[in-house]
Amino acid sequence: MTPVVNRLKRAQGQLAAVTRMLEEGQDCKDVVTQLAAVSKALDRAGFVIIASGLQQCVNDPDESLDQKELEKLFLSLA
Repeated sequence: MTPVVNRLKRAQGQLAAVTRMLEEGQDCKDVVTQLAAVSKALDRAGFVIIASGLQQCVNDPDESLDQKELEKLFLSLA
């Protein structure tokens, strides 16, 4: 999960930059571009976390989320 944590920390920094850009009145196009990058980073982190849950289901089906729960989590990122 270290790569996920790193990705989330990077997204946190990007989001702080977006806030700063808005406060400084920077160009809308640049702000939206950075905001899209934050969104993509968060989505990817979520997908990695869900994939890890799926792997856990395969490796240890007795102590994992059921299929409906995993599907709901996955679709929440869509």
